[in-house]
Amino acid sequence: MKRKERHQLKENEFAHMLGSARETVGNRGRQIGLITLAVLVLAGVALGINTWRQRGNADAERMLAEAMVTFNARVVPVSTEPAQPGEVPAAASIGATGSYASVAAKLTAAAPKLKAAADAFPDSEAGITARYHYGSSMAALGKYDEAVAAFDDVVRRAGADSLYGRMARLGKADTQARAGQFDASIATWTELAASPAEDLPKDAILMELARAYEAAGRTEEARKTFNQLVDEHPTSPYSAEARAELGS
Repeated sequence: MKRKERHQLKENEFAHMLGSARETVGNRGRQIGLITLAVLVLAGVALGINTWRQRGNADAERMLAEAMVTFNARVVPVSTEPAQPGEVPAAASIGATGSYASVAAKLTAAAPKLKAAADAFPDSEAGITARYHYGSSMAALGKYDEAVAAFDDVVRRAGADSLYGRMARLGKADTQARAGQFDASIATWTELAASPAEDLPKDAILMELARAYEAAGRTEEARKTFNQLVDEHPTSPYSAEARAELGS
């Protein structure tokens, strides 16, 4: 092959390669542009979600804080005796803000605020906290069905093994016992007693389980549970009470 022909052939090959490269770069450029656009869109969506969550968390915490101000307010019983000359009357007697005449009055005022915070942000940490305190308020006010429902909701949303999940399960068992639902209370206390969680107060749980058995008239199961408490937790402050129950 002549030198001139070889040179021309190389030029044609180079031109072909250059054309192919341009075409490839052009196609990939469009692909890269689309990918870049998709990444930017996803980044914008993620930023928007994060901003929305931060704003939602801030609103949830604000509502919880407002409810807890009432929940933690002072209780100053109204005095039936007239104030002595020079004495300042009790805050509750003059209807001052920040105090209530009774625990029931305070919880009645706090409950709607707690429920509003829980309903507005049910799955947030603040919402779960609000739901737990709402449940405890309902239990203290004798509204047991509402309390049990609130505690169940806390367990479902927070998880049975979370801090509030465990607290809610304890609250539920206690509420069921106070409501006279002894079989249901026994079932809940039994489940808690069998839990492998090490931070649960097993001695206190066994004590409450034994009391629930007693209240239900199931004397033999109560005796077995008192014995279990003494055997497994001999140094517990509940052991002395359990021994006294066994002796009687």
